Amino acid sequence: MTAFTRAQRRTPTRRFALAAAVAAAGLVLAACGSDDDMDGMDHGGKGSAPASASASTAPAAPTGENPAPGAFNDADVMFAQMMIPHHEQALQMSALAPGRVKDSEVKELTEAISEAQDPEIQKMKSWLGAWGKPESAEDAGGHAGHSGGSGEMSGMMTDEEMASLKDAKGTAFDKKFAELMIAHHEGAVEMAEDELKNGRNATAKALADDVVKAQTDEIDQLKKILDRL
Repeated sequence: MTAFTRAQRRTPTRRFALAAAVAAAGLVLAACGSDDDMDGMDHGGKGSAPASASASTAPAAPTGENPAPGAFNDADVMFAQMMIPHHEQALQMSALAPGRVKDSEVKELTEAISEAQDPEIQKMKSWLGAWGKPESAEDAGGHAGHSGGSGEMSGMMTDEEMASLKDAKGTAFDKKFAELMIAHHEGAVEMAEDELKNGRNATAKALADDVVKAQTDEIDQLKKILDRL
């Protein structure tokens, strides 16, 4: 048998072996491709559990910034609940100035009080909302008095005092406003100092510190006004 004949006989065998190898390789690739496709799909079964777990433990997107973040206690809540109506009365007193005030420094001070304390009222209301507390201590079952002491607002004007301020005009108004606002500010400083001593929330304590500084300065200014009127 010639070499050419032997080569012809071996050729079909080699072709069959090559075809078998190619087919086997194709099956392996198909299997790998199938596994990759399955891994990339979410069928809700065990294979997708890691992705689902990751999604469930991811933190939720914030719905809004907390105006007074961090821990807080009853003293913080009471400070806000008491200082809101205290500030509101200062606004009512200052609102009487147009048409009554005579002294330019008193006039400027009434405007400064309104500009400073109205935004502070809104801040404290936002804290209470974030803390899930009512704006009024009375709504929470507390007692909102006018004579100072624990749970009471110090320095608040009586209805009679407010009426007398409303009836005054010119220099008489200036003097009465200064006298009443000194007492009012002293009450606010007292409540703010109590917050600095007993409060826990950093934002509330920062505002209390501002109240002490700003209203102590205004008390000194009002006393000087009284001395020259």
